[in-house]
Amino acid sequence: MGKVAVLYRVFPKENELETALANIKKKLKPVSIETQELAFGIKIIRVLFTFNDSDASSSRIEEQLKGIEGVSEVEVEEETLV
Repeated sequence: MGKVAVLYRVFPKENELETALANIKKKLKPVSIETQELAFGIKIIRVLFTFNDSDASSSRIEEQLKGIEGVSEVEVEEETLV
């Protein structure tokens, strides 16, 4: 059984960055979460999760992120074994 780390790029809906941040922190409890300026005042959220490969999957976490209020799009930036 290995441990997996997945870094997601989360794109918030317009003017809902703080809502998306708060909801992700509260509902999913990531290992780390930060905002990053993409371009011209557009900010994204970078969220890191780790889990045992037998306990969860990155696609399940991705679906949970997509269902959070304030989130527009989600994409996997990086996935690796740790």
